Parts: sequence; C-alpha cells; structure tokens
Amino acid sequence: SSTMLRTMLRPAFQRVGAAAAARVSMHTAQRLTMQRLAVGGAVASVAFTLAQQAVAECKAPPADWHAVKSQLQALMADENAVNPSVDGAEGSKGGGGYVAPLLLRLAWHSAGSYSKERGDGGTDGGTIRFEPEINHGGNAGLVHAIKLLEPIKASNPSVSWADLIVYAGVVAIEEMGGPTVGFLPGRTDAPKPNTPPAKDKRFTPDDRLPDGDKGAQHLRDIFYRMGFSDREIVCLSGAHAVGRCHTDRSGFWGPWKFGENAFSNEYFVNLLEMKWTPKKTHNGKPWTGPPQFESADGQLMMLPTDMALINDPKFKAVVEEYAKDEEKFFKDFAAVFRKLLENGCSTLGHA
Repeated sequence: SSTMLRTMLRPAFQRVGAAAAARVSMHTAQRLTMQRLAVGGAVASVAFTLAQQAVAECKAPPADWHAVKSQLQALMADENAVNPSVDGAEGSKGGGGYVAPLLLRLAWHSAGSYSKERGDGGTDGGTIRFEPEINHGGNAGLVHAIKLLEPIKASNPSVSWADLIVYAGVVAIEEMGGPTVGFLPGRTDAPKPNTPPAKDKRFTPDDRLPDGDKGAQHLRDIFYRMGFSDREIVCLSGAHAVGRCHTDRSGFWGPWKFGENAFSNEYFVNLLEMKWTPKKTHNGKPWTGPPQFESADGQLMMLPTDMALINDPKFKAVVEEYAKDEEKFFKDFAAVFRKLLENGCSTLGHA
C-alpha cells in the first residue's frame, strides 16, 4: 500500500535531505567567507593607502631657503666659527680668516671643475665634499668650509649639498656688500665618493683649477675650457677682492687688499696703482713659499696670475674699466659668477 511505501522510503528521503542541507550550509559558509575576505581586502587596501600617506608625510619638508639664508648669515657673523690656520688671521676662531670669503671660495672651486667640451664637472653632485676632490691642491683648506656647513645641512635635509655649497657662496657675496647674484636650486648630490668620471661625469681629476703661480696663457687655458671670454676671466678674478692666502693651504701668504671681508673693486685699483715687487722675506725671514708679489709695506700681495691681468694688454683694458667703475664690475660679476655656478646644471628650478 501507499502507507507502506512511504514508510519504506522515508529513510532515503531523510538521507537526501541531510545531504542537500549540508550542501546549502557549505555554500552559505563559502559565501560568508568570500564576503569577509572582500571586506578584509578593502580594509587592507585602505590601510595600505594610509600607510603610503604616512610615509609621504614623513618625508623631509620642502626647502626653506629663507631659513637657510638666516643660518648662513649667522655662521658668517660668528667670530667663534672654527676656521684653523697657522697664519693667525682675524675673523674666526683658529686663524683662518673670515668665514664668508671661505664659503665664496668653496662655491667657486666647486664650479671651477667644469669642462664645456667634455660636459663634465661643475657644481652638480656636490662632489667637492668628497675625497679625493676636497684634497685636490687648489682646494686646500676647504674641508673646514664643509665642516662649518654640516650643521646647516643637517637641519635642512631637503637641501642638497650641491645647492647648499652654491647658495652659501651667493649669500657670502651679498653679506660682504657685493651684488645680488641670484640662485636657482635643483642640483642633486652624488651618492658616494671615488666614482670614476666615466660612470658619473660630475667627478673630475685634479687638473681643473687655476694655479696661482702661472701666467696669462694658463688663465686662458683654464677659463676657456669652462666657456669664458677674456673679459669674463678678469671679472671672475675680481673675487680676489675678499679673503686671503694661507701658507698652510696654498702656500702663498696674505690678502689682496685691506678689508678682506668687504666686496669691492679695490682689487683692480690696487693692481694698477700700487707698486708690486717679488716677495723676498716673511716675518723677518727669507721667503720660502711659491713666487708671489707684495706691496711696498709687505702687507698686501698679488699672485703671478693676478699680475698677468695687467701684463696682458687685453686683460689690462678690462682691469682699467673695472677700476674706474665699481657699479659696472658688480653688474658684470653677478652675471658671470652665476654663469660659473650654473655651468653644466640641467635640473635647476626643480628642487
């Protein structure tokens, strides 16, 4: 009968129902798991995005050039800044003279390695802070300038060493009463020293800077390599209006003019109006340093490369012009010095 048939089939129906229920439970569990994974993925994605934002926020802030300038000005005004030399010059602690001319020299020499033909050297990379360049003959003593700038670099991590060295020179000229040169940031730093020039063209050998005991042809060889004219050679030589030479650095001794922390055209005036004779003695003893010239009272000096500017007719014509017109010298120097600092730089204005 039908009643008997249902009784016989009930266990089978129960087994089928249990299996179906199990399949439904499995699908439900899978669906819930997928939903949880989707939600978890979304949370993870949001968390990753927030982490990226946090990393971005932890990056060094944009360079504050006003703050950097204030720090440089304070350094240049600090007579306790350490700048050692055996010569006992005034202006800093240790006898190395005023800081501003030292920083100007650092910027100048950083730029002076440039070759227009080769497209290497120059201020980009800040390579002058590394050995062996910082120990090149023409850079003697500039390690002290790097050490003085280290605290400013540390407090301004967004500023590259290359830009800081250049900007220090620009600010130094202004602080000494010279013209406003102008400045564009954007130089990058070479990551490590002793990189072969073939692998990084910002590195150069020890043969690029002027040698003070040479003549007019040497000046032309050095400056023509950088793309400068005779007029520009004389103009850039006007940086000798400030600072001095040291016996334990270049081997030469003395300032080019009185007021070695004041930028002016007096260097050119002195070249023309004062009598210069070969230096024979120093502090009552025979002079044993490289050839140089001195004023009648022995307190000022000129290098052979300086004297070349009045012994060469083309150079002398420009010397005479600048000796008569300081305003013209300042205007030209601002333009030519900026050219020197920007030679070979292709990323300026993008810091």
